[in-house]
Amino acid sequence: MAILLLQDRLPLNPQQLPALSWHLALNTAVSFVTNTNWQSYGGESTLSYFSQMVGLTVQNFVSAATGIAVALALIRGFASRTADALGNAWRDLTRIMLYLLLPLSLLMALLFVSQGSIQNFLPYQTVITLKGAQQTLAMGPVASQEAIKMLGTNGGGFFNTNSAHPFENPNALTNFVQMLAIFPIPAALCFAFGQTVRDRRQGQMLFWTMSLMFVAAVAAVMWAETQGNPHLLPLGTDSELNMGKAKRRASASLTPACSR
Repeated sequence: MAILLLQDRLPLNPQQLPALSWHLALNTAVSFVTNTNWQSYGGESTLSYFSQMVGLTVQNFVSAATGIAVALALIRGFASRTADALGNAWRDLTRIMLYLLLPLSLLMALLFVSQGSIQNFLPYQTVITLKGAQQTLAMGPVASQEAIKMLGTNGGGFFNTNSAHPFENPNALTNFVQMLAIFPIPAALCFAFGQTVRDRRQGQMLFWTMSLMFVAAVAAVMWAETQGNPHLLPLGTDSELNMGKAKRRASASLTPACSR
């Protein structure tokens, strides 16, 4: 919270962004410390590079590691008959961050940079569009925050639109990797449970139970996407407008133009 309140006096603020109000700083600090990552701000227009890196990205690591450490303590609790075998929280946090989150985040960040995600400390760039208008492009250390955002199932992206922004998620490969990155650690914890209690079948049972719940939820979401939204009618839009049909209609409208 102090970092956000003193942002205008701290380094790595090439846009000279002002300090946050106390209530927005408190909301953001509590949110990222607890792994909630609720964003009540536009990242590129509100936070400096220092705030994004030292404030939010660090908490993306620590809060995710805390959740994993709690899961490990729970697993040890099932496997042990005494409370003395739950492990040391600080040792677990250190190992999780050094041996798991940091190496995976480094590899993911390098992949994202290779595919077009930005990672720099440059001031925002002003460019001329094809129509002759001026546009400001936000810069910053994006790829490093994006990697731990997905691995730690955090929600806080560098930009206001998160992974819908092309500087965070430039192509289909990065989109696939980002979606996939949410799963490995939770899935591994299922098998870690089976290994710790010395019954791998229990770990497999947990994994398949979670998988079935996920598939059921995806099916419900996909069904909802195909139903449209009647609440859009008062806004003068198509009540059937949704992601799937919007994409199909866009493809259909582009086909004649491409043919010509």
